[in-house]
Amino acid sequence: MTKEPCTDFPRVAPIGLDGVIVQFGPALSEPANRAALAFRAAVERDPPDGVEEISTSLVSTYLRFDPLFLSLEALSADLEARLAHDDWYAAPLPEGRRLLRIPTVFGGDFGPQLGEAAEAAGMSAEAAQRELSQARVRVNAIGFAPGQPYLGTLPEAWDIPRQAGLTPRVPEGALVVAIRQFVLFSVSAPTGWRQVGRTAAPLFRPESEAPFLLRPGDEVIFDAVEPGAWDRLSGDPKGGVTVEPLA
Repeated sequence: MTKEPCTDFPRVAPIGLDGVIVQFGPALSEPANRAALAFRAAVERDPPDGVEEISTSLVSTYLRFDPLFLSLEALSADLEARLAHDDWYAAPLPEGRRLLRIPTVFGGDFGPQLGEAAEAAGMSAEAAQRELSQARVRVNAIGFAPGQPYLGTLPEAWDIPRQAGLTPRVPEGALVVAIRQFVLFSVSAPTGWRQVGRTAAPLFRPESEAPFLLRPGDEVIFDAVEPGAWDRLSGDPKGGVTVEPLA
């Protein structure tokens, strides 16, 4: 997941009648994710007239436009020119990023598959908890459910596969792991990833002016806490999360 993007990228392609995707790689890598985030921020600062929405996935920037106002050809030419102007794979990450420390209970009832995930990674449960709780990961994308982050990239030992089957349901706040990434669940849902912990972080706050706690480009550390801390954390509207700006 840290391989350099292949030479066929970046590339611009239409999506439906009113969308364009700018792809920076075939799979998740740090340079491709960096490029997607930086390109989105640059286009948001100076959007072409007629663009109505801009978002990112793990390695792509998506733009939705009004085809009655802006043609696909004109938008594609504009994006190609922007791509040629800078090395987006080496571009600075967007301003306004933050470091969030999220208290997390690992193992036991809160992370029932920690031992299984640790075995797949070739280490003890204790070593796995230590490594996962010390990892500093980037929010690569938000998706699947409101405010739900995909975070990476974890050390190479954590390039473990998804489960062969589904866990019928993990709770809101479940921290799961696979393919060198974390996903932190904003809702209760099924998953094929292994649950190693749980947080009380309020990922989706529909009543707030900023309804998503996390933003692409933010960095996160899942600090390990004892199971006895759960009642306090779950009773805290912030879930014990602390936030500091990144330079």
